[in-house]
Amino acid sequence: MQDTRALALTFEVSGLPPVKTEALSIFAAGHRQATRVRTLLQAACTAAQRTGWTPLTGPVEVDLTLRCPPGHRTSDASTLLGGVCAVLQDKKRVANIGLAHLGVLVDVALWSDDRQIRRLSYVEEPAEEFSYLVRVSAVPTMV
Repeated sequence: MQDTRALALTFEVSGLPPVKTEALSIFAAGHRQATRVRTLLQAACTAAQRTGWTPLTGPVEVDLTLRCPPGHRTSDASTLLGGVCAVLQDKKRVANIGLAHLGVLVDVALWSDDRQIRRLSYVEEPAEEFSYLVRVSAVPTMV
């Protein structure tokens, strides 16, 4: 029987992506990235529900396109990718902090663990307002 799950999911988010720049978890209640984390989780949840997405368990590719006004770059690619990837993986393994403040968004996951990521890409595009596009896809397994 053929697996009919979606193998790629693309969605757009207004504003800036969360950045991962410190040892403190971006999931901690009151973290300065909390609004960005919630915005990303809500956008991912909406896209996943719309398409019937189920979290990938095999190799994953993540593409991030940041749209920003020329000359207004906010962070480097590694902190932006780190923040987005941390938010979109399964958060249940973050056992050392409470996640109750996320409510139902704690269950939003597009893949299980960042160790599944085999390809990452980051692109910047000029735009009048900040936004970003996230694409997550399954990477075909090589035999």
